[in-house]
Amino acid sequence: MARLRIFMARVKPYFYVAPTIVLIIAVFFYPVIDLVRRSLFGTSEGAWRFLGLANYHLVFEDPIFWESLTNNLRLFLAVPLLVVVSLIVSTILFEEVRGWWFHRSVVFLPYILSIQVVGIVFTYLLGLRGVLNQILKFVGLRFLVRDWLGQPSIAIFSIMGIVIWKEVGFGIVLFLARLMSIEEELYEAARIDGANWWQLMWHVTIPQLSTVIEFYVLVSLINMLSWMFNYIFVMTRGGPGTSTYVLDFFIYQNAFRFSQLNIAATVSLLLLLLAGVLVLAQSIARRRLEELEW
Repeated sequence: MARLRIFMARVKPYFYVAPTIVLIIAVFFYPVIDLVRRSLFGTSEGAWRFLGLANYHLVFEDPIFWESLTNNLRLFLAVPLLVVVSLIVSTILFEEVRGWWFHRSVVFLPYILSIQVVGIVFTYLLGLRGVLNQILKFVGLRFLVRDWLGQPSIAIFSIMGIVIWKEVGFGIVLFLARLMSIEEELYEAARIDGANWWQLMWHVTIPQLSTVIEFYVLVSLINMLSWMFNYIFVMTRGGPGTSTYVLDFFIYQNAFRFSQLNIAATVSLLLLLLAGVLVLAQSIARRRLEELEW
């Protein structure tokens, strides 16, 4: 009887976490296993047939896949811009300029707007006969007029600019929250030593924000890799041509337009692996930095 009580005491905690474990398996692990299965199998006359790596071979031979991946990598260029702008603006707001609480609300407002709303608005703003081009013509800068979303060479960079405008508010609020928890004595000591604004930024602010910056960079990279579908779908539908295809839009097209579920599953698994590599790289970098600090 005593052994039974000891056994029950040991397994009792597992009963509490069992519902969460079941939920994780149902929501995460089963879909991943299903992706692996679909990427290795195909259907023929209603029956599953093992294809090995044939689906991967088809994906790697598809030039649209490589163009989609290249566009995602191009969007990575937005991450350092997001960090720099967020850092500078949050520092300025932290110094409590007049009406700083109002400015904080203004810069955060785009982040809470629906991507669909933002996409529709900017489609009208950046069209060939849109508001931006009309302003450029009015101020005598006709040579800058472009079809910002309809010109293959610049369409993906126009979307990048929109993403930066919308997402930068999250970084500003994130950095500002950390800045408000920094001890004021650090800044006062640096000012007594004669540090100017940029020196305070480099020697005090950035070191204090290092972990938050690291988190923001990782989240932004994952967003640029796997959360661009709504922007593309609303504004360009992958066009002109395939110049604004990204991986998640490529998956959507193959799954729902071309009914190539196996190809979509293969690319989805590759996208998951890429995101996992980013998380692993961040973890390794953090560990090495901690070792250097010790």
